[in-house]
Amino acid sequence: MNIETIAIHGGNHIDTKTKAVVQPIVMATTFERDADGGFSSGYQYSRSANPNRDALEKVLAQLEQGVEAAAFSSGNAAGMAVFQSLEPGSHIIAPDDMYHGLRNQLKQLFAGILEFDFIDVNNEETLRSHIKANTRVIWVETPSNPLLKITNIKKVVAIAREHNIKVVCDNTFATPVCQQPLTLGADLVMHSTTKYFGGHSDLMGGALITAEKTDWWEKIRNVQTMGGAIPSPMDCYYLVRSIKTLPYRVKGHVNNALLLAAFLENHPRVEQVMYPGLTSHPQQRIVKEQMTLPGAMMSFTLKGGEEEAKKVINSLKIFTQATSLGGVESLIEHRASVEGPDTKTPFNLLRVSVGLEHIDDLIADLEQAMA
Repeated sequence: MNIETIAIHGGNHIDTKTKAVVQPIVMATTFERDADGGFSSGYQYSRSANPNRDALEKVLAQLEQGVEAAAFSSGNAAGMAVFQSLEPGSHIIAPDDMYHGLRNQLKQLFAGILEFDFIDVNNEETLRSHIKANTRVIWVETPSNPLLKITNIKKVVAIAREHNIKVVCDNTFATPVCQQPLTLGADLVMHSTTKYFGGHSDLMGGALITAEKTDWWEKIRNVQTMGGAIPSPMDCYYLVRSIKTLPYRVKGHVNNALLLAAFLENHPRVEQVMYPGLTSHPQQRIVKEQMTLPGAMMSFTLKGGEEEAKKVINSLKIFTQATSLGGVESLIEHRASVEGPDTKTPFNLLRVSVGLEHIDDLIADLEQAMA
C-alpha cells in the first residue's frame, strides 16, 4: 500500500461487537483473567499492552517499513530507552548538531555509565577515527536540529556494518513521508510523535521502530514495559487519528516551506537560509538521493546579529514564538537561548516550523517584522 493508504488503515480495525468503523478507546488499566488464570484476550495490564497502543504501534511500523514499533510517552523517553538498553561502558557516536534534549541526556544522566563522542558523522575520516572496540551505536539525526545538516545514511550504515555497530536515526524532522531510514539500512528509527504525527501541538509521545526483531530490540521492549514510560490510551487514540492525515499535512507543510525559504533567501536582511529544499543547501545531492520531500523545518540567520534576531521574532503577528514543531500553526524560536550555555547554535539564528497557514500571510508577517 502507498503511504496515504497505510496512514488511514494501518492503525484501525472494525470493532467486532459494535461494527464501529473507528476503533474505540479502551481506558482499562487491567483485564479480566480466564477461568484457568490465563489471558486469552491477549491483554493483562495496560503498562504491558493496550489495544489502542497496539493500533498505534502497528501503523507506525508500517509507515516506516519496519517489523515492529514501541510507543513511549515522549520522544525523550524513546531515546532514553535506546541508551538504557546498552550495557554500561558502551560507546555511542552522536552528531555534533543534535537535538539538545537527547544530547543533555547523555551528558547529564549517562555520564559515567556510557561513553559518547559528538562528531561530524558525515566526515568519513572523523567517523572512522572515533570507532572503538566498545562502540555499539552510531546515532544520526537527519535533517539535524537546528542547522538542518543532512547525514548520508547509507554511507554511515556501510561503515557501521564493518564493525557490527547499530545505526539509530532520529527521523523526527523528516517523518516517513519525507524519508524512510530503515529502507536505507538503519537498524532503528526514533520519532518524537509529539511533532508531525500528532500535528496539532496538543499531545506528547515518542516511538522506536525496528528493522528486525533482535535480542537488542527485546531489551528495548523490556525497557518500555518495565520502565512504564508509555502513552495513555487516549494519547494513542488521538495519535492514530492524527496520523490518518499525516501524508497530506506534511505535503502542505513542505509546499509552504519551499516558498518561504525562497522568500527568505532573497531578503536583504537575511544572512543565510538552512533548508534542504534549496539548491543552495550544501548537501543537496544527498537530499535528492535519500529524501522524497525536503521537510518543513528551516533555520535562518540575520545580518544584524542576536539583537536583530530577537527584534524580528518579537515583531511577528502570525508566527508563534514557542518551542516544538510539526503543528498546523507556524512556530519560530531563538534556538540558542533554549539550548543552554554550551550551545553551538549561532545567536543570530531563528528556527522555523512552517505551518499550514496561507503562504501569503506567512510571508507578509515576516516581511513586516523585518521591515
